[in-house]
Amino acid sequence: MLNNPGLENFEKITSKNLPRENYISPGHRACQGCAEILALAMVMKVAGPNTIVANATGCMEIVTSPFPQTAWKLPWIHVAFENTAAVASGIEAGIKALKRKNKYQDDLPNVIAVGGDGATADIGLQALSGALERGHNFLYVCLDNEAYMNTGIQRSSSTPYGASTTTSPAGSQSIGQQTWKKDMPGIAAAHNIPYVATANPGFHLDLMNKVKKALTINGPAYLHIYSACPTGWRSKPEKSIEVSKLAVQTNVFPLYEIINGKLTITKKINKPKPVVDYFKTQRRFAHLKEDDLKFIQQKIDEQLARLQRLETDKE
Repeated sequence: MLNNPGLENFEKITSKNLPRENYISPGHRACQGCAEILALAMVMKVAGPNTIVANATGCMEIVTSPFPQTAWKLPWIHVAFENTAAVASGIEAGIKALKRKNKYQDDLPNVIAVGGDGATADIGLQALSGALERGHNFLYVCLDNEAYMNTGIQRSSSTPYGASTTTSPAGSQSIGQQTWKKDMPGIAAAHNIPYVATANPGFHLDLMNKVKKALTINGPAYLHIYSACPTGWRSKPEKSIEVSKLAVQTNVFPLYEIINGKLTITKKINKPKPVVDYFKTQRRFAHLKEDDLKFIQQKIDEQLARLQRLETDKE
């Protein structure tokens, strides 16, 4: 585990001291109801103007940078699908080198890498693993909308079991996606980095405080953010926050953080809603039968129990 300063003097973000300045202008081209751009804006509000962003090809890159325009109000670099973490680590290392040579006089900036689930769990996993292992002081943000939405709703390794996509279509002989969602936060945590967390724009204060913690701690940090996508999920655009909250309330997407190896569930659901309540909001799950729902509910319960055991084991 890398040495890093503690969070003893950490001042929580509340409704009273909420950052107000938006570093992504409202003139972007995101779809109506896109929770991904909402989450990204929350991240940047916390990070502030002294920030450099490396952004992988994907939805957020496309909607914020249609040449010759940009929605970004801070330094931003578009990079390839596969090398976001490598570019971010190069930025961080380069600035440190300039600092050592007294050629960089300003405070060290926040270096943030941004990628979707495809750029993170699939195409960019090798670069991300290398950057985490080397210990670069940067924040990697995965905006997880659970498929390759920008290019036609193709499945990724982050697509949930049972979801219908254009490359894992539901049919008489197929349930849709036949593999379980890859545990990217668990993979990041296995690198023994100082900070890993899940977040959700439906719980904005939890999300923003996790961003602040990730930027406060020295060393690599990984933040996995649930990002509702009305276009790909066939959900109602005006219901994106409701869908986001249901993901947590049904334990489909638990909220937790891992600080120096200690896991804490940050939003405990005392009376979880059944997973069918969540699935009803999205037509990508409309084909699922009662037996399918029972199986998925069982798996979700098992995954939550595993998280609870990990939380207890670290006490």
